[in-house]
Amino acid sequence: MTNQVGIDMNNDSEGDDLLQYNPNRLLDTLIENLRLKNDAALSRALEVAPPVISKIRHHRLPVGASLLIRMHEVSDLSIRDLRYLMGDRRNKFRISDKQFKPKEGETPAASSTNNS
Repeated sequence: MTNQVGIDMNNDSEGDDLLQYNPNRLLDTLIENLRLKNDAALSRALEVAPPVISKIRHHRLPVGASLLIRMHEVSDLSIRDLRYLMGDRRNKFRISDKQFKPKEGETPAASSTNNS
């Protein structure tokens, strides 16, 4: 199956570089598809500060969900294609059950009401 960007998603013969996290490939593809000149133009199109793009390029900041959604809105590429371009191959995202449990010694009612 070929995605919107022209990458055969069933063919792993393209090498290990497609299997590794590489946000530069994602950013470069967006610049090319949107016919922009550089990262500054991309930051304006995505409505983020230019240092955000720089930090993503230098692996100091991950591509967050809200930015990924914004990339989808601007480029009309699917979220799946965007994730594939940056090397994210996970089929499912699991959230830890500990995220939704109340803290030790805290009851759900006590956290939502104030007895003062």
